[in-house]
Amino acid sequence: MPRDPSTPLRFARDDGGGGSSGQAQQTPAEILKKIRALEIKTKGLVQTVFAGDYHSVFKGRGMNFDEVREYQPGDEIRAIDWNVTARLGTAFVKKFTEERELTVLLVVDVSASGSFGSTTQSKRELAAEVACLLAFSAIRNNDKVGLLLFTDKVELYIPAKKGRSHTLRLIREILFFEPQQRGTDPALALQYLNQVVSRRAVVFFISDFQAGDFSRELAVSGRRHDVIAIHVQDEREKVFPNVGIITLEDAETGEQIEINTSDRATRTHFAELVEAQAAHLKRTLHRSNIDTISLQTGRDYLPGLRSFFKARERRMAVR
Repeated sequence: MPRDPSTPLRFARDDGGGGSSGQAQQTPAEILKKIRALEIKTKGLVQTVFAGDYHSVFKGRGMNFDEVREYQPGDEIRAIDWNVTARLGTAFVKKFTEERELTVLLVVDVSASGSFGSTTQSKRELAAEVACLLAFSAIRNNDKVGLLLFTDKVELYIPAKKGRSHTLRLIREILFFEPQQRGTDPALALQYLNQVVSRRAVVFFISDFQAGDFSRELAVSGRRHDVIAIHVQDEREKVFPNVGIITLEDAETGEQIEINTSDRATRTHFAELVEAQAAHLKRTLHRSNIDTISLQTGRDYLPGLRSFFKARERRMAVR
């Protein structure tokens, strides 16, 4: 029977012991050390290679009136304040400043499938590092940042605020929050987002998107907010290595299956399922005009992020 491409493929581990399967219990000192190291790394990127990319792409909500000043050669004729000009007998123009402050919301999938990683990095660790970079980019630009963590329920919501201590709290939660549930329901997270965030926000939706259909809720969010999907993946979830018979377990349901990876037909069938699921996700995001960034564990995420920002900047320039 053909497999529904909206049905997720989730594999947590194999019996060869490869990959990360979760966070080991860590002391408060170890937690602080890890958060501090992540802060130093991502703030360095924000201040060097990533500086300006964020600001040039995400504009403020509009323009605020600043002052009236005397007309100077080169000023726009449309900016002339005719009332003041008539009253004082010489030309004056209105000066405006950009209303820069934005609300940025990090919506992060913390379901059990995020604990998987066939390299030294899990998908959740990759998500945390990217979220950290985006959070520090936001506060550097004087924007507010909030956080929504979800599984098949909304696990945690922290309203958007400014400041370094607030941002460090967000990063701590992304890295070390222990969810109550194991499943994934993006639709529920998007419903909650649409209810609690009334003003337009920049929403970074970070997930492996190993979930059922959420197209209706995504369409609503896409109209209300500027939504960017960040798809975190692992190579082992796309290509089976030829290592013989292995047992795989679904991290979210506990279901186990035995697969002979030496069989070419099995590997081909798996690749076809992965391709169908990826095509389904691409159609879902495209229909709602959602920009997408695809990242992979164990690889440098910066080129993918910068490529997205540069492409969006070029697209905005021709509008």
